[in-house]
Amino acid sequence: MNRIIILLSLLIHFTDSDKRSDQVITRQGQVSFFSYTSVENIEAKNNQVLSIIDFSKNEIAISMLMNAFIFKKSLMHEHFNESYIESDLYPKATFQGTIIDFDPLEKGIQTKIVKGTLTIRDISKEVEIKTNIENIDGKYVITGDFEVVVKDFDIKIPPILAPNIAKIISIKFRFEYQPYEK
Repeated sequence: MNRIIILLSLLIHFTDSDKRSDQVITRQGQVSFFSYTSVENIEAKNNQVLSIIDFSKNEIAISMLMNAFIFKKSLMHEHFNESYIESDLYPKATFQGTIIDFDPLEKGIQTKIVKGTLTIRDISKEVEIKTNIENIDGKYVITGDFEVVVKDFDIKIPPILAPNIAKIISIKFRFEYQPYEK
């Protein structure tokens, strides 16, 4: 009788430890952008990006404060926030989407398409982003890159500065998720 009780308690313990949360979160995701021109390259990084994935629906949501981007030159930071992004009026950029054909139980790396809506300066655009999603013992790392066309988000660049800013900006991201504790 004691053996049966011990076996049942072990089975319950291992069954409970194999359960995964339906949601994972990162509060320190990383997004960077790069603008190449023959005059000057512009780079910035933001390490304060919030993202959550709901595995029950394969949905992903991302939110970031635009003024959290760090530049090599303070003047670039000032121009980015005041003149181009207008972060006092549009403080956040967001993304809401679905990871297509994703199996959260599969170990290793899966290359998947994420389809969704990117919103910058209250302008929303549908995008498809190729991502690599790595499952390491229930911890997930998502990486990828894509491009954003500046005019799609009504970012005004004065003609005199047009040679200094690329028309297409390269975006890279890396999110390391942990189980979400409610």
